[in-house]
Amino acid sequence: MHEGTLADRMGIEFLEAGPERVVGRMPVEGNTQPYGLLHGGASAVLAETLGSVGAAIHAGPERLAVGIELNATHHRSASSGFVTGVATRVHGGRTLATYEIEIADEQGRRVCTSRLTCMLRER
Repeated sequence: MHEGTLADRMGIEFLEAGPERVVGRMPVEGNTQPYGLLHGGASAVLAETLGSVGAAIHAGPERLAVGIELNATHHRSASSGFVTGVATRVHGGRTLATYEIEIADEQGRRVCTSRLTCMLRER
């Protein structure tokens, strides 16, 4: 389903996926800014991808999940290895779903905290 998408090009791998929790990881290498640090936009892509997958599962096959708001706070840098994101549903309604996404480095240190809200629409 994700072949040929931005998530695929950035090397995002899904480790767990359900309506309440989605876990995935992404390599730092290839997703850096000129200083060799994980690009903040890459963290945002990982966060939106994980939250959107959770919202789509929550919505079910009859509806689409479309991101309408994303925010991200970058706490520390990462320069190698993988970062892992955990998206946890904080609201799952009929028309909106909101996820908090925590992204951590391989030492378990928080790199970024994000929140994504998706609108749930009929197909």
